[in-house]
Amino acid sequence: MRRLIVLVYVFFMLIGAHAATGQWLRYPTEGIPRKPDGKADLTAPAPRLPDGHPDLSGVWHAAQARRCTNAAGETVPCGTEIGGSSLGGNLGRNLADGALPYQPWAAKLFQERHAALSIDDPHVRCLPDNPPRHWTLPHLTKAVHTPKLLVLLYEVNAMYRQIFIDGRPQPKDPAPAWNGYSIAHWEGDTLVVQTEGFRDDLWIDTWGSPMSDAAKMTEKLHRANFGTLKIELTIDDPKVYTKPFTVNLTESLEADTDLVDEFCLEGEKDYERLQRSRSK
Repeated sequence: MRRLIVLVYVFFMLIGAHAATGQWLRYPTEGIPRKPDGKADLTAPAPRLPDGHPDLSGVWHAAQARRCTNAAGETVPCGTEIGGSSLGGNLGRNLADGALPYQPWAAKLFQERHAALSIDDPHVRCLPDNPPRHWTLPHLTKAVHTPKLLVLLYEVNAMYRQIFIDGRPQPKDPAPAWNGYSIAHWEGDTLVVQTEGFRDDLWIDTWGSPMSDAAKMTEKLHRANFGTLKIELTIDDPKVYTKPFTVNLTESLEADTDLVDEFCLEGEKDYERLQRSRSK
């Protein structure tokens, strides 16, 4: 029963406060192409910045919907769709072996975290979420894009991330950071984001896959059309994994809405109770 209670708690912490609401619910987003019935035409061509490159601006949400299993063992849509990616739990789910290429010590750590129902997950503890988790969690991400800077505003805990497209190099000997330090360049219509300088104690999925300060992350962002953002994600972390790995993620545009206040830490008492429950 204790394990069930903990699992339910972790589930709802991951859902967060987001539903289909916002401070400006149903307020029309400026510049979105519309169909004759007034709905957003998300299959229209991607917008462009003044310099001709694709404009990644918009409010985005993980497109890989979670799935459930019915009594016959068939995969069906869940009754209440929370909208996070199925890769949010296990980032390696779609790889050949269904798992990431862990070093032996990292595989052991992953198994321990998963067996403990992830109650030490920084997300559950109301600590910041690090890349690539923002692309998989059931929270909105608002991209504000200019020719030399892409800013990502995260709905949960009012976090942000800066991606510089102005030609600067990676900083020398940076202070380890939750988000790392991101620089980017264009390859055709794809924005290639390179991030380094992470902390040494990060989780990249809910089940507890680790990432270290040796990690180098590459995100290739391509806006396939107005409503679809494709992300090819590669992590090279020789301290944790036996080889680099690549996964593919998809974000869908959320039209006519905006971010909401969502602060996990406000009134939070459950983590302390979860820690006490370990001895029972």
